Amino acid sequence: MNGTTRFCLSARRLVTVATATALAAGPAALARATPTTTGEGRASAVVLRTGLDVSLLDKTVNVPLAVSLNEVRAPRSADRTALTVELDGVDGGKPFSVLRAEVAQAKATVENGTAEGSTRLAHAQVHVPGLPLLSLIEVEQVTSTATCEAGRTPVAESNLLGAVTVLGKRVTLTSGGTTNVRVPGVGEVRLDLSHRETTSRTAAATALELSVSVNPLELNVAEVDGTVTLAEATCETPRTTTPSAAPSPAPDVKPQGGPTQPDLAATGGNAATPYLAAGAVALLAAGAAAAVRARRRG
Repeated sequence: MNGTTRFCLSARRLVTVATATALAAGPAALARATPTTTGEGRASAVVLRTGLDVSLLDKTVNVPLAVSLNEVRAPRSADRTALTVELDGVDGGKPFSVLRAEVAQAKATVENGTAEGSTRLAHAQVHVPGLPLLSLIEVEQVTSTATCEAGRTPVAESNLLGAVTVLGKRVTLTSGGTTNVRVPGVGEVRLDLSHRETTSRTAAATALELSVSVNPLELNVAEVDGTVTLAEATCETPRTTTPSAAPSPAPDVKPQGGPTQPDLAATGGNAATPYLAAGAVALLAAGAAAAVRARRRG
């Protein structure tokens, strides 16, 4: 094998290795330009939550009444629709119903860059120990929604539809205001309607917040104090990541004296085709030149 043949083979190996390197580098360069992605947000919803202290038998027995109905949390999406919640041991050993409703739905989802919590309560009655025949509150329908979408301002909404009855009294509530209801010989309830809070990344909505102080006479219950929350929803916006900078485009390399490269989009080329085509053309041209010089030397 003479020097010319060895030189031609070396040139061909160089072209082959360089072309393979260009093929591998093309997709890797494109991979550095990652798209925007979103992290997990959070959402929660609850139909009913109580934080009450119940004193039985002239305050000789204290029973905390902390219950929740249809409380759900996401990232794992959830949906609950239980219509009642009952307790044991606070009504002479018999089951005691805290809430009954025709509709009691809580839902929390995190998907597609949006976190959302929502609740709906309809035709509901809430009772506390000591008042088996008189509802603490009755509502026709209340709803709350908290929506946190990436790139947008969080939104919190609460609505109350229809009549509200507290301790047997029909009341008129003011949105965003406070209403006090007193019933002699029974107790007092303070209601806050449509409490909403938002920040740059979070939102929270509560349809009704009740501060309760009930002291019924001669009913074997000394006192019931605390809070009752109806239709609460919260959310936290999913975080977004900034995409890395896209690689600089490859120089426009065209073979001299040859036909113009056809439109790559029309021929079915993908996003890596311009890089690969330009590199391959340049390397083939270099290999051809080397081969010509080798023949002249031979």
